[in-house]
Amino acid sequence: MPYPPFLDLTPFQSAEGVVVLPGSKSISIRALLLSAMAEGTTRLSALLDSDDTRVMLGALGQLGVPVSRDGDDMVVFGTGVIPNTAADIFVGNSGLSARTLVALLGLTGGDYRIHGVPRMHERPIGDLVEALNAAGAGISYEFADGFPPLRIGAARVDVLKPFRVRGNVSSQFLTGILQAAPMLSGDGPVVIEVEGELISKPYIEITLGMMAQFGVEVTREGWSRFTVPRGSKYLSPGRFAVEGDASSASYFLGGGAIAEGPVGVIGAGRASVQGDAKFAEALAAMGARIEYGDDWMEARGPESGRLRAFDLDLNHIPDAAMTLAVCALFAEGTSVLRNIGSWRVKETDRLAAMATELRKTGAVVEEGYDYLCVTPPVRILPDAVIDTYDDHRVAMCFSLVAVGGVPVRIHEPGCVAKTFPDYFERLARLRAGAISA
Repeated sequence: MPYPPFLDLTPFQSAEGVVVLPGSKSISIRALLLSAMAEGTTRLSALLDSDDTRVMLGALGQLGVPVSRDGDDMVVFGTGVIPNTAADIFVGNSGLSARTLVALLGLTGGDYRIHGVPRMHERPIGDLVEALNAAGAGISYEFADGFPPLRIGAARVDVLKPFRVRGNVSSQFLTGILQAAPMLSGDGPVVIEVEGELISKPYIEITLGMMAQFGVEVTREGWSRFTVPRGSKYLSPGRFAVEGDASSASYFLGGGAIAEGPVGVIGAGRASVQGDAKFAEALAAMGARIEYGDDWMEARGPESGRLRAFDLDLNHIPDAAMTLAVCALFAEGTSVLRNIGSWRVKETDRLAAMATELRKTGAVVEEGYDYLCVTPPVRILPDAVIDTYDDHRVAMCFSLVAVGGVPVRIHEPGCVAKTFPDYFERLARLRAGAISA
């Protein structure tokens, strides 16, 4: 849905309702690529329809993988191989699409070019390329070392020695190699060793769990060594259901906590495989009243009336942590968000962006390399003009200022199309206490 250059959000008097979540971006993109690599036909239900998933669908088309829509389902016809050995692939600003495709195509080899929007060409990929080339891939940089665009050539991969990849910049580098490993031929297992700290471990748990659903069981020793058994290959599970997006749930749950709610979400809950489902625990630490089911969550404001400040390590929920930064505007005291350095290599430098935009509301913000301290103003400044940096999460986070009763202007609201095209329409329905699907 097209959006104007800016969107003025008027203050909410209350927020109440239930939101049926769109499919998880992280799971949708993994499911598409695993289905393409698997033998057999996979029917994907509840797949997210957004810019990022369209990027992966476009890439599969360029690679010759047949995909068709059947009603609400997406059907992927996998053959266990990549049909086209040459392609020019546009990945937009989808980091997960770029990194998983680079790993797959780099290790299987061919004649490929990977490129995206200008911001993608600023997002680091050198650790992944270095790990792949050390194993025998033939990947080169088109312009600046360490960044896309990339050229991918022939590969001569030696699976008898371990892959080594750094884990402290993005867990997507490890996800890419793990997912590609079963496509390699050789006499032994594929071993991947992680150098340094592995961040965002819940996303690796998603990867391992989904690989198992497609027939590949990975063993791990802590978070530093992973082994894909010899002879592993992907087999279609036939049908795969994408659960609701827990990162997207954070905006509605945050709104319920700020505006007293109740606001509920359907599609992710106690049984969710996504780390961002633990966002609700962080809200509870702020005093919000949280209720759970296996596939639903609900948030209300605290009985005491105002949220409490927090001091939390948020490495395990990096995307949802952004929502907490805005919730901190409505808390009593200074809140500290720690271990969020991965924000700097996302769709924008999110640490700098969030610090800048929070200050526009009157907050006092201290920005460190991997932390933020947020002290809310006595009164949030009305009519702040929020720049979004073409980052969907910045736009959605700051919409909660209006949910808290303060008017706010969001520049370039159309950036939400990356993961949640009708977000603002869904948010508006909470004024009426409606069920939004």
